[in-house]
Formats: sequence, C-alpha cells, structure tokens
Amino acid sequence: MPNYDYARAACPLIDQLAEHCQEEFPINPELYTKYDVKRGLRDLNGKGVLAGLTNIGNVVASQTIDGVSVPCEGKLYYRGIDVKDLVGGFIADNRLGFEETVYLLLFGQLPNAKELKEFTQLLAEMRYLPAIFIRDVIMKAPSDNMMNTLAKCVLALYSYDSSANDISIPNVLRQCLSLISLFPLISVYGYQAYHFKAGQSLIIRQPEKSLSLAENILHMLREDCQFTPLEAKLLDMALVLHAEHGGGNNSTFTVHVVSSSGTDTYSAIAAALGSLKGPKHGGANIKVCQMFDDLMANVKDWEDEDALRNYLRSLLHKEGFDHSGLIYGMGHAVYSISDPRAEIFKKFVQKLSVEKHREKEYALYARVERLASEVISAERKIYKGVCANVDFYSGFVYRMLGLPEELFTPIFAIARISGWSAHRIEELINSNKIIRPAYKAIVDPKAYVPLNQR
Repeated sequence: MPNYDYARAACPLIDQLAEHCQEEFPINPELYTKYDVKRGLRDLNGKGVLAGLTNIGNVVASQTIDGVSVPCEGKLYYRGIDVKDLVGGFIADNRLGFEETVYLLLFGQLPNAKELKEFTQLLAEMRYLPAIFIRDVIMKAPSDNMMNTLAKCVLALYSYDSSANDISIPNVLRQCLSLISLFPLISVYGYQAYHFKAGQSLIIRQPEKSLSLAENILHMLREDCQFTPLEAKLLDMALVLHAEHGGGNNSTFTVHVVSSSGTDTYSAIAAALGSLKGPKHGGANIKVCQMFDDLMANVKDWEDEDALRNYLRSLLHKEGFDHSGLIYGMGHAVYSISDPRAEIFKKFVQKLSVEKHREKEYALYARVERLASEVISAERKIYKGVCANVDFYSGFVYRMLGLPEELFTPIFAIARISGWSAHRIEELINSNKIIRPAYKAIVDPKAYVPLNQR
C-alpha cells in the first residue's frame, strides 16, 4: 500500500511546494496570441485545428455560403450515414440497433441479416468474465468512481491476454470486440462491488446471451431483472447516439495519440477512459441532473417562465447552483443551431416520461431548453446561437430508467468504446508517425547556481 498517511502528515510541506507551482507555472495569456497558439487546439472562432483524417465519424455544424462559414442545423454521420436515418431504420423495424451500429463503425458498412446475427452472437459469446477476475480484480479494493474501476479492469485484462502486445489488426480487433462486450459487465459489477463494501446486498448476475447489450445492462442491474420494451429501446438509443462523434473529441483524439506510439490496446483504451472521466467531457449529464434538482428546489411554480428566466440568469451571473456561470446541457463546442443527438433523443424521452408518470418533469426540461437558449443569447451575445446538447436529456432518461448516477459516465464509455475501437484500428492502419505536436518554450535562460550558494 502507498504510504498515504505520511503524505497527509507532510501536507504543510506539500502545500508549500504547491505554492511554487502556482508561482512558476502560469503563462501570460497574451503570449498565446503573440505566438498564434491555438489554445485547446481551436482557433479564435472555436473551430478545431485540423489534426488528422478519418473515415469513421463526421460532425457537421456549418456550411460555406459565398466563401463564408455559416452555422447550420447539426448533422452527425457514422461512416457516411446520417445518424437520423440510422435510428429511423431501427424505429421502422421496431428493433434495437447498438450492435448494428458497432458493426457499421468497425467495418464501414451495414451488415445484412446473416452478418448481423453472426456478429451479435459473437459479441454475446465474448460477454463473459471468469469468477476469478470478478473476485480478484473487481471485488478487491472497489472504487467509488466506476470510471476508475473500468480503467483498472482494462489494464488488469492485459495480464490475462497472452497476446496483449500484438498490434496486428486481427489481434487488435479481437481485443476491441472483447472490451466492447465486457464493458457492461465491468461497470455493473464494479458498481455492485462498491455498494456491497458499503454494507448493501451483493447481486452478481451473468448476462443472458439471448439479450442485447442494452437489455443485459438492465437485466444485470435490476433485482427483478425486468424491463419494458420502451426502457430497452431508450437505453439502446442512448448507446447508439453516444457511440461516435468524430476524431476530434478529447477521448477519441487520446486514442489516436496513444495508439500512434505503438502501444497495446489496453493502454490506449485506459487512456481514453481517463479522458472521458473528466467532467468537461463525460460528466456533463450528471451536472444537468444536479442543476435541475437545484432548480426544482428553488422555483416552486415550474410553469412560471419569469421565475425560470431569473433562475437561469442567476446561473450565468455565477449566483446560483455551483457558481460556475454555466447552464449545463446548453451549448456545444461544435453544434450551434442544433445537436442532432438531442433532437432524436427528445422525441422518445417524452414517451418514456409518460410511461414513468413524469410528464411534468419532461415539460420542465423542454421549457428550460427553450428559455435557456433565449437567456444565453441575450446575456452572452453569442452570434452563432446556442442549443441543447445530448447531455441535456440523457441524465433525465437514465434517472427514469433507475440507473444509479455512478453509472452515467460508464454508460457513455460503454457506447463510445465502439468508436474508440474503430479509431484505434484506423490509426494503426494509416499512421506511421507518432503524433507529436509542437510547444513553444517561453522560459528565459537561467544560470545554474551551485547548491552551497543557494
């Protein structure tokens, strides 16, 4: 065990040393402009710096008219197919679609009925963890953060793989398919292990091969194993909509960067999990739920639009909730007029709210979505507009499904591992150079001073 007790006892010294960091590390913001450094790899208009090429996902939020880039309705494409059309096909056939989405992202084309059946069966067969792994890795030293649990287990799986370092495409594909299949088990078992440590009951269920990935999450998590078709459909749709978002999002770019070094699959995916854990990336839907809890506690009449506007203004002025100045779930780094994922999701969220008798809450969400856009545009003078993103509704859906908050971000990971896998394979096939961006050193030369003269 690390000597945490000593580290805590040494806190005064650590605090003193941290002051040196606070003094020595800051960089004058004006220097970023002087040297034309794209902070966050974005230009002054917020557009990402072109860092690579991809065939996997495409995010469209603007169009060029007379040589000028103009915001447009958001579009999201998986392998060239509009995600609205993809989801529309699942709805028309009244079937779940995540497994088909995984196939599309990994192999670049939609499967026929035979290919889809075989692929679904392959994932079902790989959805298994031996009892020794559950006991020795998941149950021992459980974490209160399931993203840490996922990362720990992914790195531990390296030790169970006799070909862990083999980065040939067939082997990497095998590893990725295994991780796609296992993420739901690790997430659910990790949650149950932590709560067992806290004195609650422990229920470990094996997944059912006849159920889809989304259905198995509900099956393994619930005491009675029961769920409605609409519940499974909404969770499946959440997975489809979170599966991929282009190569420029933080966690996917992390996969490209780490994979370009030639490292193993487990290390690359663990790095992506570390990225997604960050609240600026994967934890936004939790913040949305907490914000609405605060709103409902402070605004008694949910239909009073003036009261709602005042609450939203207080958020922007850093006077309410967490004093961050943010209205969580509103705005996106790329989309401005609309986030297609939120547009798709919203239609089905209403249906689930009826089944769960939470229509008033849904109406509040829809009202806040409309009013927040108005308030932000008026207060911040945002020229490109602001829209609800997929996180605005996803947390509400997960709550209606009875999913614990600890699993909100792991659900994101369970979906996005399919996109990460496709991007890892793409990087290994196409790249022969390690990704190494340039940083300009701005420190002035210093003379070395001997120890006895300091």
